[in-house]
Amino acid sequence: MNLGSPDSTGLKDVHTYLDQFLMDGRVIDYPFFFRKILVEGIIVPSRASKSAEAYKSIWTKEGSPLIVLTRQLKEALTEHIEEPVDIAMRYGKPAIESAFEHLSEKNPQLEEVLAIPLYPHYAMASYETAVEHAKTIHRRLNYPFKLTFLKPYYDEGHYIDALSDHIAPFLSQDYDHILFSYHGVPGRHIRKSDPTGNHCLKANDCCEKSSAAHATCYRHQVMVTTRLVTEKLNIPAKKFSVSFQSRLGKGWLEPFTDKRLEEMPQEGIKKLLIVCPAFVSDCLETLEEIAIRGKETFLQAGGTAYTMIPCLNTNPLWVKTIAGWVNEYSAGGQRMILGS
Repeated sequence: MNLGSPDSTGLKDVHTYLDQFLMDGRVIDYPFFFRKILVEGIIVPSRASKSAEAYKSIWTKEGSPLIVLTRQLKEALTEHIEEPVDIAMRYGKPAIESAFEHLSEKNPQLEEVLAIPLYPHYAMASYETAVEHAKTIHRRLNYPFKLTFLKPYYDEGHYIDALSDHIAPFLSQDYDHILFSYHGVPGRHIRKSDPTGNHCLKANDCCEKSSAAHATCYRHQVMVTTRLVTEKLNIPAKKFSVSFQSRLGKGWLEPFTDKRLEEMPQEGIKKLLIVCPAFVSDCLETLEEIAIRGKETFLQAGGTAYTMIPCLNTNPLWVKTIAGWVNEYSAGGQRMILGS
């Protein structure tokens, strides 16, 4: 399961996609009628044309990069596991219903579907909404098979190995700094996801203090991913940092990626590597926001070299990692299963 994409770069299709995406109560978590006025009356009319142009800058002959890369991941995975594989998007097509139907057609005696949300970290607006949407469709259409989910894998050893192995070749070039740019979320989402109600964002070092809240804390989890990867790659503390991109409104996690890209050249960081580990497949937020606009921002601010490290996409070690999780569960292992 991945995020999704418009059917085309046409304004109507982009408008439809943005409306579906932003009307999700786990993305913009305001009361329905206020959200409807905000999204349909203000945000989508003002953003649709700009978004359409952004999609045009990354669109391929095969279509949306996110959809194409997710299909390629599916094909690569089928070479390593026996089970049939299908893909679904949280927004747009192919929908989760279509994946359930295809899998049922391939196996009329289907007993269980293992859903793999392609989000390493838990967040209301990504992992949680994908899981809850799939549950809703499964329940509403009364499918007879059991539905099981892979849990977030932000700290799982094989994932960390794959991500580190993917980043490693880029470290051989001359660079001043590597920026880990994660998708931003509003601070209120972090607080809402805190089961204790009194831990997240209550102190500057809350992510370092042990808490049950960490199981659903996006900020804590991205910090852990960064720490594990930089330790494995022996990147000195002064040569890396974390930022958050794609903000929409006030009160989002800081520092902001676009602001850091403006500031870094003035701090002596002229040669930058940037990686986006919140995404496993390249998409609008990596290819247009970071690789195109981010590069322009950094170079115009005085930077001299800028390299965006692609997402894992179909990295062979990443494919084998997913296959390993599936095969482990097929053999009876519960380690990677949500709720286990």
